[in-house]
Amino acid sequence: MVEFSRQTENKRQSARARFLQREQRRLIDTPPLPRALHEECGVFGIIGHSEESSSTIALGLHALQHRGQEAAGIVTFDHATQKFHSDRAAGLVSGHFISEDVLDALKGSAGIGHTRYSTTGGTNVKNIQPFYADLDRGGLAIAHNGNLTNTVTLRSQLIREGRIFHTTSDTELFLKLTAQSRKLSLADRVMDSLGGVEGAYALLVLTADALIGVRDPVGIRPLVLGRLGNAYVLASESCAFDQIGAEFMRDVEPGEMVICRRDGTMESRRCFPKPPNARPCIFELIYFARPNSFVDGKSIYQLRKQLGERLAIETPIDADLVAPIPDSGVAAAIGYSNASGLPYEMALIRGHYSGRTFIQPSQRMRKLGVERKLSANAGVVKGKRIVLIDDSLVRGTTSTAITSMLRKAGAKEVHFRIACPPIRYPDYYGINTPTREELMAATHSVEEIRQFIGADSLGFLSLEGLYEALDKGPRHTEYPAFTDHCFTGEYPTALVDKTMQDHQAQIEQLSFLKESS
Repeated sequence: MVEFSRQTENKRQSARARFLQREQRRLIDTPPLPRALHEECGVFGIIGHSEESSSTIALGLHALQHRGQEAAGIVTFDHATQKFHSDRAAGLVSGHFISEDVLDALKGSAGIGHTRYSTTGGTNVKNIQPFYADLDRGGLAIAHNGNLTNTVTLRSQLIREGRIFHTTSDTELFLKLTAQSRKLSLADRVMDSLGGVEGAYALLVLTADALIGVRDPVGIRPLVLGRLGNAYVLASESCAFDQIGAEFMRDVEPGEMVICRRDGTMESRRCFPKPPNARPCIFELIYFARPNSFVDGKSIYQLRKQLGERLAIETPIDADLVAPIPDSGVAAAIGYSNASGLPYEMALIRGHYSGRTFIQPSQRMRKLGVERKLSANAGVVKGKRIVLIDDSLVRGTTSTAITSMLRKAGAKEVHFRIACPPIRYPDYYGINTPTREELMAATHSVEEIRQFIGADSLGFLSLEGLYEALDKGPRHTEYPAFTDHCFTGEYPTALVDKTMQDHQAQIEQLSFLKESS
């Protein structure tokens, strides 16, 4: 038995060594992407608009385009004819919802829209939101930003009960649960459906007489409420209100449902007990939200500058200039420059019309993608010691390519500074992060990462520094002010599917060991 244990351990160590070798080759060969964390989704809705709503929704979605570029859709309701109208298309909002014919066909003074990056579910056209269904109480359209953590478990249960699914998106679960509810009103049915789901969601529902917005119990995904004249507006970010000239009213609270009606009335319901504090996704502030958006009444742009200022205090370096990795590192780089006294320069120039790297036909072309998107500004970097600021570091492949690019352009030293802590854990709430094995900081020390990307030095913002910079410090261990699991591994909701998968993997491993013995 001792000999068997020794052999088993040797096999495990050999397998681990082979895995690390494959992982190193994979990391080197992975095509570099300018944004390693993929966007979530954006939702926008309006009711009581005096004009046709479709063009206003299209403008709102355009302002939220940064949250997803794969597809977009709009559903409207025309009170004159009592009919719903729907149109969905792959690609950018401006690629389809700019045509007068398309917008004119979407009649009605109320509607919802969605711009998508797929997290749960694939890129198939059938997964483009909003979804629409005819229920016994009337038609209902739904759009969702976020990710449910019990999708597989709940979907399997409903299929066993005879439910039929037409998409692979977790959003369809809301439709199924609403349809099977025995509550009288559609608003009550939507509320009833929420008890069966786990995870993160900002939900918009359009019925014949109301626009309904719901935010998950701890407020992971954002949702804001505004007014445009007599019309109510709901959106993922306040920047969408700026686009259409609407007035920001407030954030929808965690666990709150707002029911906005055509006559200008609005009702607030509490779907879940109020939490000790909201826990919005910290990456909304660090990365996803547009700089001109506001969260909890605070400017995203200003908060990111504060991250850079704190980063300069924690990770000082003797250098000639500070430069951002555009566009995500700009605000933090300005803050770093202000706090350090180092001049702010553009060492990298971004090409805005280069296309996406993953659609290129060959590996060689994909690897050239970062050089098409980012070019070294040789007149600035030659002979200089550069501090490069970015908002995050995930796989490290883009950072490696950028370091090499700057050195070829004549940079004397390249120092990386990251305006957040090391990302060590994957996300399950709507950010398409890699697995833990693919996250560089999960398997490498800071020094190993520095060597991998080829920088002269590397520094991350501390977790406490992050909270202090965002005016929420010190971090409360029992009730943190943010959903910060990517840094800490502390998830705010039950990871039902992940727990089931881990349990199944343990059973399979035990079975394998039993067979081997």
